[in-house]
Amino acid sequence: MTDIELKTLKDNLWHSADMLRAGAHLAANKYGQPILGLIFLRYADILFKQHKQEIDAEYQQYKGTRMEREYKDIAIEKCGFFLPECAYYDTINNAPDDAHKAVLVKKAMETIEQENPKMEGVLPKEVYGQLVPEEEPELLSRIVRVFKDIPEDISIDLFGEIYEYFLGNFALAEGQGGGTFYTPASVVQYMVEVLQPTTGDKKFLDPACGSGGMFVQAARYMHRHNASSQDMMRFRCYGVEKEPDTVKLAKMNLLLNNVRGEITEANSFYSDPYNAFEAFDYVMANPPFNVDEVVLDRVIEDKRFNTYGVPRNKTKSAKKASDKKETVPNANYLWIGYFATALNKNGKAALVMANSASDAGGSELEIRKKMIEDGIISQMVTLPSNMFSTVTLPATLWFFNKQRPNKDEILFIDARNIFTQVDRAHRKFSEEQVKNLGIISRLYEGDSDSFWALVEEYKAAGKQDQVDWLLERWPEGKYQDVIGLCKVAKLDGEDGIKDQDYSLNAGRYVGVVIEDDGMTEQEFADTMRGLHSEFSQLNAEALKLQAEIDKNMKELFGED
Repeated sequence: MTDIELKTLKDNLWHSADMLRAGAHLAANKYGQPILGLIFLRYADILFKQHKQEIDAEYQQYKGTRMEREYKDIAIEKCGFFLPECAYYDTINNAPDDAHKAVLVKKAMETIEQENPKMEGVLPKEVYGQLVPEEEPELLSRIVRVFKDIPEDISIDLFGEIYEYFLGNFALAEGQGGGTFYTPASVVQYMVEVLQPTTGDKKFLDPACGSGGMFVQAARYMHRHNASSQDMMRFRCYGVEKEPDTVKLAKMNLLLNNVRGEITEANSFYSDPYNAFEAFDYVMANPPFNVDEVVLDRVIEDKRFNTYGVPRNKTKSAKKASDKKETVPNANYLWIGYFATALNKNGKAALVMANSASDAGGSELEIRKKMIEDGIISQMVTLPSNMFSTVTLPATLWFFNKQRPNKDEILFIDARNIFTQVDRAHRKFSEEQVKNLGIISRLYEGDSDSFWALVEEYKAAGKQDQVDWLLERWPEGKYQDVIGLCKVAKLDGEDGIKDQDYSLNAGRYVGVVIEDDGMTEQEFADTMRGLHSEFSQLNAEALKLQAEIDKNMKELFGED
């Protein structure tokens, strides 16, 4: 399937959400559950069909012998689950177009969960009754038919892309609420590009995992870099999410993308289901910003949080003992400290954080100083604004690396001017922008081979503009600071990190590009005089208009 064909398919499938908005008796933030459930049902049907001949052959080969095995056991071994006949997509699609179809879908979901314990409680079951309104009982049938259009020879990787596409669209549609479960794919792709996760017996943590996008993009990165199925079997993901409905989205996302792992419903501030301290190879997360309701007593003695320090109010609380318990003033640095302490001796982390955390003062400054001097922070990247559905202001990416050699310096990247406009209110990184930003990290690490390989890739694809972008900045294929884009800042020395009061704001270090307008000094002076003259004329006209308006107001209303 070509990229154009996949895009057309996604757009056609998204039309099903428009059907729901028009006819279903559902709240605006509930469209996702039934749609994503049907995507999973179609996925299960296609994947099972793709393996059915192989399953049947093995079952028949040993039937009636001492080696005979249950059909269900063979199915689980071959494709990861068993699909009962009542859940075949054709069984549901071919049923009469009436309200009973909701009963059939519910039964299919329930039976899948019964036959496959790892899916227990994951699939939406009760919501489909709301998709057969009395005035349009055939609505559910129409939506089911939409997903029948997914071709049966589609790859499972593309199925995962479809699920992620719907997650992203639902997040955009929900606005502020959607951002609680979805981080834009291009941001996560860039985070993974910097981390470069490797296969093997690796453990991957996301303590605020939403719908599991960090895990999925990490797995896709490893697939692109020739990880075998056996390699991926050893890569384990561990997620924590406190919203029950979002836990279900994440579990379905892992299943659809064939990512092995666990998702636990819990609050990461008060629960540690995986004994995270110094236990993980990778940590990635986009946690909620500026949380201010974390009870201090619940975290103050927890080594996940207190290793670098717990944020505290500047003055002691004047509350009486009987009043509400003291809370952490801002939990941003609880998250930051947690991600750092969850890493094992070779661990790496990438996290999204509010820009304000980069320069925060008070107790947060003291925590940041300890982390900088400890050498764990390897890179800071300021993102463009409007990349997220939850916030319009720029956020910052923090990168940790426990095994890096140069612990007395940090790479700063200001990516605020690198983006592709999606619509009036949203931006993203293009595929080339993800690669170009990622190559800065490779150059900094001394990996010139990857740089030249990317140049050759662009040349082969006829993308001379991208070749020029790279070679204008690093003509020798070696890292160098680029004003307005990237800078390696030392801890000590003139204009070092200490001199900047331990700020981690990239803008303080990379500088600003001053563009040459090509004008001579005289041309510049003439241009400024012309602009000033024009401004004076416009100002005089504005005063005349104001006087006319005042006159008219007096005549109309008799005002002084």
